[in-house]
Amino acid sequence: MSRAATNLQIDSARLWGSIHETAQFGGTAKGGVRRLTLSSEDKQVRDWFRKACEDAGLEVHTDALGSQFGLRKGRDMSKLPVGIGSHLDTQPTGGKYDGILGTLGALEVIRTLNDAGIETEAPICVVNWTNEEGSRFAPAMMASAAYVGDFTTDDILSRKDIDGTTVSQALDSIGYRGDKPVGFQKLGCFVELHIEQGPILEAESKTIGVVDSGQGVLWYDGKISGFESHAGSTPMPLRRDALATLSEIVLAMEAIAKKHGPKAVGTIGEAVIANPSRNVIPGEIAFTMDCRSADGAIMDALDRDLRAAIAEIAARRKVEVKIDLVWRKPPTHFDPKLIAAVENAAKTLGYSSRRITSGAGHDACNLNTVMPAAMVFVPCKDGISHNELEDATQPDCAAGTNVLMHTVLAIAGVAS
Repeated sequence: MSRAATNLQIDSARLWGSIHETAQFGGTAKGGVRRLTLSSEDKQVRDWFRKACEDAGLEVHTDALGSQFGLRKGRDMSKLPVGIGSHLDTQPTGGKYDGILGTLGALEVIRTLNDAGIETEAPICVVNWTNEEGSRFAPAMMASAAYVGDFTTDDILSRKDIDGTTVSQALDSIGYRGDKPVGFQKLGCFVELHIEQGPILEAESKTIGVVDSGQGVLWYDGKISGFESHAGSTPMPLRRDALATLSEIVLAMEAIAKKHGPKAVGTIGEAVIANPSRNVIPGEIAFTMDCRSADGAIMDALDRDLRAAIAEIAARRKVEVKIDLVWRKPPTHFDPKLIAAVENAAKTLGYSSRRITSGAGHDACNLNTVMPAAMVFVPCKDGISHNELEDATQPDCAAGTNVLMHTVLAIAGVAS
C-alpha cells in the first residue's frame, strides 16, 4: 500500500456534519430520531443518501425491496465488490447513530478515497439495507435476509405492519420499489460499522470493538386466551385472567434467561390487551418474545424451557396460550480473515481495541451466511441505544470510520 494510503484519514468534521444533517429527517423534540422504515421520513433520508452517493460518483441502483446500492468502480471490475454500509431506518424512539453511522461512514470512506485520488483494485459498494430494525415490519433485517435467500421477495413484500399496510404498498407509497431483482448486486464480502449498543467498550475505555460473533435470535408471537368477566363480581379462584397469566410468563422468561446466563437474554417487548376496560378482567392478550444467545445449544434450551414453563402456567390458570416461533437466526461467527483485517487496521492506526460479541442482530450477520463478513464497533454513551438519548462522540465515530476504510483498503487493494 502506498504511503499516502497508509496515512489516510477520513474527514471527521464532514462525517459529523452528515450525521447531524440527516438527523433532521424524523428528528424528535428530545434529540432523537423517529424514522420508521418506508415512512415519509425514510423517503427523505433515502433521497438525501441517493444524491450524496451520486455526487460522490457512485452508480446507484435500488432493488425490489428498496435496498440502495452505490457502486464505486475498481481497476479490476472482474473482482466482486467489497460491500460496506448498514441501514437508515430507526426504532420509534431511536437515536442519531444506530445504523446511519454505518451508511454515512461508508459514504465518507468513498468521499475520502475520491479526495485522495485513490483507485482500488476491487470495486466498493455502499449499501443501505431496508428495514433492519424490524420495528414496523417483521422480521428485522428482512432485506438482507431475502438477499441471502432466507425469504423470497414475494414473502417479504406481503408482510404487513400493525395497520395492515404491506411492504409492497409502503415501497410504492414512497417510490422506492426498485427495478433491480433482490440479489442483483453481487458482493465479495461485507464490512459493517456500528455503535456497540452496549456498555463494554466505554467501560473498558476501548475505542474499537472487533466483532468476532453475533448472538442468535428467537422471535415469538404469543396469544393468551382467557375469559373476560366482571372485575367486581368474579371471585379470584374462578378467574381466567390473561394479564395475570402474562405476568407469570414474563417472570418465567426472566428466570429462564438468568438460569442460562450470562450468555442468554430474554425480553417481552410488546403486549396488547384486546378490548381493555378498567373493570373487566382481561380475556385476551397478544404479546411478543425475544430471546438471544451466542450459543446454539443455549438457544435450544431457552426454547425448550420456555415452552415447558408456559404450558405449566396455562394449565394451572385454565387459559390457552399459543406461541409461534416466527424467526430463528442462528449465532453468527464472522470470517477470521476479515476479523484479522479489522484488528490489524485498529492496531496500525493506534486505536485501543478488543474482541467483542454483538448482542444485537445486524445485516452483516445475515450476509455472513453466504460471504465473508465482519463488523467494527465504536462506543456509545452508557451503552444506550434504541432510545432518543443514544449518543456517541465525534472522535469515536471518526476512529471507527478510519478502521472501516483501512479494512476496505486491505481487502480491495490499492491500484498501482
